[in-house]
Amino acid sequence: MQILNRVNDYRDLKDMSIGALSLLCEDLRKEIIDVVMQNGGHLASSLGAVELIVALLRQFDPLQDKIIFDVGHQAYAYKILTGRKEQFSTLRQWGGVSGFPKRDESPCDHFDVGHSSTSLSAALGYAKARDLLKEDHHVVAVIGDGALLNGLSFEALNYTKDAKTKVIFILNDNKMSISHRVGGFASYLAKLSSSSAYNALKTYIKESCASLPQGQSIENVLSKFRDQIKFLVKPGNIFDELDINYWGPFDGHNISEMETVFQMAKKYYKPVLLHIVTTKGKGLECAEKHPSIYHGISAKRPSKSTSSGISWGAAATEELCRLARKNPKIVCLTAAMKDGTRLDLFAQHFPDRFYDVGIAEEHMLTMSAGMAAGGLRPVVCIYSTFLQRAMDQLVHDIALQNLPVVLAIDRGGLVGEDGETHHGLLDMAWGRSIPHLEILAPRDIVDLRAMLDHCLSRSTPVLIRYPRGIAPEEISRNNPNPLPPYRAEVIQQGDGNEWSIMGIGATLQLAFESSHLAVAQGEPAPTILDLRWIKPLDWETIDQRLQSNRIVIVLEEGYRNGGIGETIAARASEKAWPVQVIPIGIPDLFVPHGTPEKQREFCGLTPQRVVNSYRKNTKGTNR
Repeated sequence: MQILNRVNDYRDLKDMSIGALSLLCEDLRKEIIDVVMQNGGHLASSLGAVELIVALLRQFDPLQDKIIFDVGHQAYAYKILTGRKEQFSTLRQWGGVSGFPKRDESPCDHFDVGHSSTSLSAALGYAKARDLLKEDHHVVAVIGDGALLNGLSFEALNYTKDAKTKVIFILNDNKMSISHRVGGFASYLAKLSSSSAYNALKTYIKESCASLPQGQSIENVLSKFRDQIKFLVKPGNIFDELDINYWGPFDGHNISEMETVFQMAKKYYKPVLLHIVTTKGKGLECAEKHPSIYHGISAKRPSKSTSSGISWGAAATEELCRLARKNPKIVCLTAAMKDGTRLDLFAQHFPDRFYDVGIAEEHMLTMSAGMAAGGLRPVVCIYSTFLQRAMDQLVHDIALQNLPVVLAIDRGGLVGEDGETHHGLLDMAWGRSIPHLEILAPRDIVDLRAMLDHCLSRSTPVLIRYPRGIAPEEISRNNPNPLPPYRAEVIQQGDGNEWSIMGIGATLQLAFESSHLAVAQGEPAPTILDLRWIKPLDWETIDQRLQSNRIVIVLEEGYRNGGIGETIAARASEKAWPVQVIPIGIPDLFVPHGTPEKQREFCGLTPQRVVNSYRKNTKGTNR
């Protein structure tokens, strides 16, 4: 780490030799590996972009020029070199450095990101603002090849000609998104990468080199890079047809080569796309061989148990495989998240019934609607946070037509260190407002199996949500058979009818912890009700508690505004029942990154908060 220790920030890169820069890249990779292996994070992407970021920071000033990363998986070296070196050990920890670019974290971060394919549109917006305000700086968007395949990116590319502004798009091509990229455009990029064409800009290169320091030597060097530096501006090039000059591909691990191209791009007068080829996981052999596995690393946490349980996603996939063996119409879809949603087992057993559409959530939901209309039984496996990107498709293409699509929503609730952009906190609130859509949440694998069986028996759309983490096999089951559909379940009888706690999915654990704490502190034990069905709610069972209890506390790991607690409170008010309904959920804010435990404490989803809420509302009443 001798070189990195001598670097304060990107301004120290200007006078470094190529040899020193090479050693710096080694140091950066070591620092990234050491921190990510401890704290978790996006490893392979950031390792592959180290030289690219060093070259960028030598040619652009991040305080003046607007450098916008897509998703931000690849930006760790950028964080280290833009004033956050000393804080980098706090990556993804509560109060520490975010795992993604954030405008309020550094003046060098120009756009908050976390979901893919936003960079080109944001860059065009920045460029137009620069033009109208008569400012003078460069706007650069760094986008991965997987993100370029998303429809939002195509919309930006299509508008670039009409924008009539100068912008630099850098395509970081590592032949991956999270899993391997898919689709016809992926093949097109591969074709461009293997082309040997070198034409159309030769005159421009000569003119540019003549005006650059050591321009003649640069021009001489270019002739030696004929197979590596290619300028493809010719009929049939999709970017040229969009009036975006395509230059490339270039070696994304050759700093000198990239700097030369960046210098020319700065002087060019039109939009340009620079095709940079990198290796995902560069510098760590296991990450290079298995980039999907090392895309995201979980944080090291002390083990609380010796449980050998499986994740919710894996448990869902096992059940889907069992059901698919009986029903040949069942198909599964994912948007570049085969490993994340644990669908690898389904893909292995049913390769002809598994569809990875790439980073294209909107397309995936509408495609699933077409499948359902055509007689199949599609199951869409997607993280809750990414479902937000396809809200219109869920409403108009699936629910409006009342099509039997199953949405298997992983990571519903707080997700920990990925932070604001990745929490699954909106699906219950906005999903409950969609006609025809059922929403349910299992508390354990027993319910998960029964609920998936129910989902695939319905002729209407159904959303089943489950949290991140290990799925318990059973929670409080006196009867091994789960209740019938649409029924809530009393899983603990309280002391009399003083108070009840209603939970759903992951919050049942909090309900039990709150009950134990209440009893330990001398309060009566509450009745605990597992709502099970978010929509429709089992009003028959819920009404019994509202009419018999003084206090009902509703726990949900979703936004309190528009949530289940508010709905139940409105019901009690409408009926004029003398019960105090207290919703406890996520407040009206974006929850920062950190451990799930810290996030729940921050949001008030703690046993002591539940007990205190009960106590506060019993003062002055006859108990």
